[in-house]
Amino acid sequence: MPTLPENQPHQQRQVAESFGTDAERYDRARPRYPEALVQRIVANSPGATVLDVGSGTGIAARQFQALDCTVLAVEPDERLAELARQLGVETDVATFEAWEPSGREFDAVVAAQAWHWVDPVAGAAKAARVLRPAGRLTVFWNVFEFPPDVADVVAEVCERVMPNAPFSFTAMTKGAMDGYQEFFAKSADGIRTAGGFGEPEQWRYDWEWTYTKDAWLDQMPTLGAFTRLPSDTMAEVLRGVGDAIDAMGGSFTMRYATVAVTARRTDAP
Repeated sequence: MPTLPENQPHQQRQVAESFGTDAERYDRARPRYPEALVQRIVANSPGATVLDVGSGTGIAARQFQALDCTVLAVEPDERLAELARQLGVETDVATFEAWEPSGREFDAVVAAQAWHWVDPVAGAAKAARVLRPAGRLTVFWNVFEFPPDVADVVAEVCERVMPNAPFSFTAMTKGAMDGYQEFFAKSADGIRTAGGFGEPEQWRYDWEWTYTKDAWLDQMPTLGAFTRLPSDTMAEVLRGVGDAIDAMGGSFTMRYATVAVTARRTDAP
């Protein structure tokens, strides 16, 4: 989620590398990606070898494996990478910019909820280097939209408990898509600047997911706004949000839009 005070999230490595604090929770609680998107990426690639950049615990990688793809993951956090390996995903530990492909080539390079941690030009250039002719780079994010009443409560609780946070919780809960638009634009610009690709396209998939109170409180600590919070502060946030969800009946339905920026390799980089 785009909550960083800087305009260059890929320079905020301390946040990017905080998600491994509780790798099991991350893998359990984070939402998956629309099957239609995964299928479309595979169908529009020349083959079934996939490089998953910033792969975390391998959530997206396993979705590609389920379609009989051969997947190599690259993940800078050893804790996330180790769990991914335990779950059956071959994983190299490195940032994508520093990763050495050693002559390996791929039909698709993907990044799920991670490309904003990668330099957009250097990352696109590295993707062009490892893609086979007509291979496809696709970077995508799940963007959530709270129901208005839940958005109000989450923002109020977070602003009360974290008054000095360097970003707006109201913007986070009510205008997430606005924040992500910068990611989409920078990704497309990086692809154009790097060269070797056709004009980037944008694909969008809208869907919904109903959360119980326990399921949402399990996911909240895995979000970038909260991964570095002291445990007592996080507990206070969860108590407040949990009480509010209980008062609403114990569950709510979140609207999601999964947005991809994608381009096909057209010539040698």
